Amino acid sequence: MKNIILIGMPGAGKSTAGVILAKALRRNFIDTDLVMQEQTGRHLQEIIDTDGPDAFKKIEAETVLTLHRGNAVIATGGSVVFSRLAMEHLKSGGVIVYLKISFEEMEKRLRNITTRGIVLRAGESLREMYNERVSLYENYADIEIECSDEDFETVVKKVIDAV
Repeated sequence: MKNIILIGMPGAGKSTAGVILAKALRRNFIDTDLVMQEQTGRHLQEIIDTDGPDAFKKIEAETVLTLHRGNAVIATGGSVVFSRLAMEHLKSGGVIVYLKISFEEMEKRLRNITTRGIVLRAGESLREMYNERVSLYENYADIEIECSDEDFETVVKKVIDAV
């Protein structure tokens, strides 16, 4: 069986919805942020603070390229879409589902921005990050699911119905 790969903005609910979706479909669950932390032995924010955003994205892409599972729900980091190779690898093994939220919803959900491991370039605002990433998510998505103002059970049902 093919994987279901969740992409989207930080705070879109990829990890939380992913766990619920994996349970509902009796699939394995993989969170690429957790795999990255396990492989590097460091927290995401530590990688960004120490090595910088570009190194973080490189490590993130390398982590994704190590994944070779089937029948899984995979929650990706929000910046994975900056790696064409990583996205092609994910797409070759499954269906890409974009969990779509508005900028206002993202801003409301992000309470721990300085410790969460969000890739922002020096001086880049959340709005600039959001605007840059939207077209990348849309480009790679096989399915788009609107998630603003939705609870996780509703999001999971929408994904199941769409897949």
